[in-house]
Amino acid sequence: MTGLPLPTWADDVAVVVAAPGPGPGHWSGAASAVLVDGTFWLTYRVRRPLAAGRGVTVVVARSADGVGFDTVCEVPRDAFGAESFERPALVPLPDGAWRLYLSCATPGSKHWWVDSLTAATPAGLPAGERATVHAGDAHTGVKDPVVQRRDGRWEMLLCCHPLDEPDAEDRMTTRRLTSDDGLAWVDRGEVLAGRPGEWDARGARATTVLATDPLTVLYDGRPDAASNWHETTGLARWRGDRLVPVGDVGPLRSPCSDGALRYAAAVPLPDGGTRYYVEAARPDGAHDLVSMVR
Repeated sequence: MTGLPLPTWADDVAVVVAAPGPGPGHWSGAASAVLVDGTFWLTYRVRRPLAAGRGVTVVVARSADGVGFDTVCEVPRDAFGAESFERPALVPLPDGAWRLYLSCATPGSKHWWVDSLTAATPAGLPAGERATVHAGDAHTGVKDPVVQRRDGRWEMLLCCHPLDEPDAEDRMTTRRLTSDDGLAWVDRGEVLAGRPGEWDARGARATTVLATDPLTVLYDGRPDAASNWHETTGLARWRGDRLVPVGDVGPLRSPCSDGALRYAAAVPLPDGGTRYYVEAARPDGAHDLVSMVR
């Protein structure tokens, strides 16, 4: 009903990166991806259960077909003094260099911040030039950036977690930011939030841009705190001054275990199709990074 291809579950789903172990808390996913000169570039985080280290590393990989990937480099969380990593974002720069945005957890707290690494090649990113892109503050943790360059300007959709209420830091909204260089950002305000009484009541996190006129995104949502880490996917479009959920879409979910189908990344293909990368629940409760073409 939307006229857009969506990452619905079907028999053609291919596992791109299997979970690092069996059972809940073992997750591969939270990916972003781009297609550059016929090569798919993918970045994702590898996560273990809370007692076994959480998000331990971010991987950058490449592929000719979009399914079979070879690791190019890895960035360990210890290099950033982070307690955990969440969703990274990989962006090619106009001068041919590359930038990797990293979601970093502040040790001993519910706070998150976003750093970046910039290097001449993807392989050089672990030793690249580091910058703090968004530090968050005492009231807000920030993570999971969706970053695009459009018409010479940078735009970011940023997931924000309020820290004002103990044990309720899982709540989330999305804010829009703009930049001239992808490093110094101006906050343009909240553009997406959960809806009371709906499947996304606890929060809404933009995950990928499907179209720009009007701005159309997929987003993660969940109904309650118990659904943290088990988000499912919806669709939202720009209306006036914010993104508004499309009521007849979603939530899209995995048919397995906790139903998680989250952190979608969309890569437009030359033939007009879209290759999606999604973190999806499997029967044992682990999450694989999977892909499908729509």
